[in-house]
Amino acid sequence: PVDQPVYNATKAYVTHFGKSLAREWREFARVNIVSPGFFDTKMGAGPLALQEAYRMAALGRQGHTKEIKGLYLYLASDASTYMTGSDLLIDGGYVLP
Repeated sequence: PVDQPVYNATKAYVTHFGKSLAREWREFARVNIVSPGFFDTKMGAGPLALQEAYRMAALGRQGHTKEIKGLYLYLASDASTYMTGSDLLIDGGYVLP
């Protein structure tokens, strides 16, 4: 959301820092960034923010932690050995136009 400049700047920093590390550490590591949307965790947003998120997300709900585990398993597996510097968005379609 536009009205969260510190949060948005921090997210942008993490993404670009990860991409820089992917380049710098390319000889010995793969670095990818996972950008989750609203997930059912203790860190979750309040009821009003969640209602707005549901309205804006194409899937109309928040994610469940079991739905993000597969992405992390993929990134840790040999199936992703040609992947580095990627920002993987898993947000239920929240950023779709």
